[in-house]
Amino acid sequence: MSRSELFQHQQLLQSFRVRCLIPDLPEAEALLPLLRQIDANAWYSNFGPLVHRYEEMLGVLTGAQTLGGEAVTLSSGTAALVLGLRALDLPVGSRVLLPAFTFAATLLAVREAGLVPVLGDVDAEDWTLTPDIARALCTRHDIQLVLPVGSLGAALPAEQWDDFVASTGVRVLIDAAAGLGVQRVGRRTPVAYSLHATKPLGIGEGGVFATADATLAERVRRSSNFGFVGGAIAQPGLNAKMSEYAAAVGLVQLDRWPKLHRLRQALWQTYREALAELPGVRLQQLAQAPAMIVARHQAGAAAMQHTFAAAGIETRRWYLPPLHRHPAFLTVEVRGPEGDTRLPVTEALESEALGLPFHTRLGRNDIEAVVATLRAVGA
Repeated sequence: MSRSELFQHQQLLQSFRVRCLIPDLPEAEALLPLLRQIDANAWYSNFGPLVHRYEEMLGVLTGAQTLGGEAVTLSSGTAALVLGLRALDLPVGSRVLLPAFTFAATLLAVREAGLVPVLGDVDAEDWTLTPDIARALCTRHDIQLVLPVGSLGAALPAEQWDDFVASTGVRVLIDAAAGLGVQRVGRRTPVAYSLHATKPLGIGEGGVFATADATLAERVRRSSNFGFVGGAIAQPGLNAKMSEYAAAVGLVQLDRWPKLHRLRQALWQTYREALAELPGVRLQQLAQAPAMIVARHQAGAAAMQHTFAAAGIETRRWYLPPLHRHPAFLTVEVRGPEGDTRLPVTEALESEALGLPFHTRLGRNDIEAVVATLRAVGA
């Protein structure tokens, strides 16, 4: 996006009376004590004390520490995916199954790791690639790794994915870009998270790789510092470390998380109750609040988006178009549930799904305005 396009985009955002997504990060005053610690330590990168403390707390939050593993902080969620995939040490050209209903970074990370993406469909209820879907496709096709995605911040069943690994021998890495705080690691199933500002537990930019396997965690950590071991490069790597400044934001965010999570849960419940009575509207079926709320409407996404824009309410087409519709990915292999290239659930989401406003600055009046607008779509 050029500077002029960015300026026009910002002007458009300001014209909406209800915004779709507003990040919730710490205020400057809350960061000052940690920034002063950084000044006193004169340690700004390369695995400093704040990064170490942050990783310890993330290890607890993700469940990695309980299982004997660790959490590794990184410069982005994409770096967590790429280095996590490389650390699994699959042969170059190994085939990776992932859903077509996800953000492009999932597929781009697969390619960056020297692996071959294969696109599948998602479940009709929770819009994720489930162990059952993966098992059926792995039975019919040559797949070495499954990369399920916690769609829109959904928490995936790590124990079920552990069972999948044990029963099939196919490796699994969960992409929980928007799931930090709700997604836990499995005994056999590592997880990659994003800390982008738009995520519920974001810090601005960053990533986390969490695993029950301490050796795998150390491999990722080493790769984030070019691959150095004892002053020499032991394995190919990148400069993908987290700075002390980013860790400072992360530590304050973790202190805020219980309150933020309760607020998001309350907003999610308010939405669910308000939308339950509207005919033709379907939400993602989840036990916990997602990162983004997306509604399906039988009238279609285009009709919804037009009505919301006229009402001054911002909406978004999260994960759309699906990956197999992007010009750069038209040659990527697609494997549908019926043995052809059709992805019925993903394609239904493409025509019917629209992201609704969901963030911690929403009030009840805002949600009522969203519900009233949706009611008008179906009128």
